Amino acid sequence: MDMLERLKNRWKLKNMTQVFMVLLVFALTGTTVLMIKKPILDWVAPDGQRPLWFSITYFVLILPVYNLLLLMYGFLLGQFTFFWDFEKRFIKRMTGRTSKETE
Repeated sequence: MDMLERLKNRWKLKNMTQVFMVLLVFALTGTTVLMIKKPILDWVAPDGQRPLWFSITYFVLILPVYNLLLLMYGFLLGQFTFFWDFEKRFIKRMTGRTSKETE
């Protein structure tokens, strides 16, 4: 439980139920991303050969799809505020903006 307690403190969550819900959101999002890849790949390359353009496109598009899924699952499991703040911090890190520039 020590690791979960550290996550609770780091993420500034109120209780262990929230920690489990946040971890569940991450797990569901990752599983969903894995599950949608195969049908898309079968549709794009029915012969099993993955074209280079597909790999590049997939890796470029999977990041926003993953982030949208995080927000969706976060909303469904009552953790939208946590994941909305998580996304804002992520965007700040990706763009290099400070908090004063984004306000």
